Amino acid sequence: MKLSRKIILASHSPRRSQILSEAGISFEQRVMPVEETYSKDMDPLEVPVYLSGKKAAQFTGLVGEEIVICADTLVVVGQEILEKPASRDEGLRMLRRLSGRTHLVVTAVSMLDRGQITSVSDVAEVTFRPLEDEEIIYYLDRFQPYDKAGGYGIQEWIGMIGIERIRGSYYTIMGMPIHKLYTMLRPYIVFT
Repeated sequence: MKLSRKIILASHSPRRSQILSEAGISFEQRVMPVEETYSKDMDPLEVPVYLSGKKAAQFTGLVGEEIVICADTLVVVGQEILEKPASRDEGLRMLRRLSGRTHLVVTAVSMLDRGQITSVSDVAEVTFRPLEDEEIIYYLDRFQPYDKAGGYGIQEWIGMIGIERIRGSYYTIMGMPIHKLYTMLRPYIVFT
């Protein structure tokens, strides 16, 4: 499988890089700084679409034939958005909030192609069993998930021992709904 156009992944996320690589998508990483702010009045399910589009817009006029891929992931419990925890205490608060509950993971992907931005999002439901504080503390101290929405990675220890059920794409929860991205890139894919 080859792509007829060069792909730029505008993300430092090792998980997003891994998913694209494993899907056979060749890419170059190039990230531009963007302030990830949004109106607190926004529907929580729309925030990742807005943020990934904002990231893609940073590249407008700076790329030619390359396709830029940006993504954003948020965890939503009730109507509360859980972003990346800024500290151990915030991570502890987040995981206590998720313990024994079902929450949503929303990941949006935006593609900048010849000046046009197209965005899609995907939602998955994740249910944690009740977690003990010592389990949460063990996880925070050893895995330091401060670069992950909601303060956890499904592929890490806490996901292995704590998640009882998921409904939706595992890859959406990891931060890249590859099935949606593949559909966006399909016109540029050549099977050889």
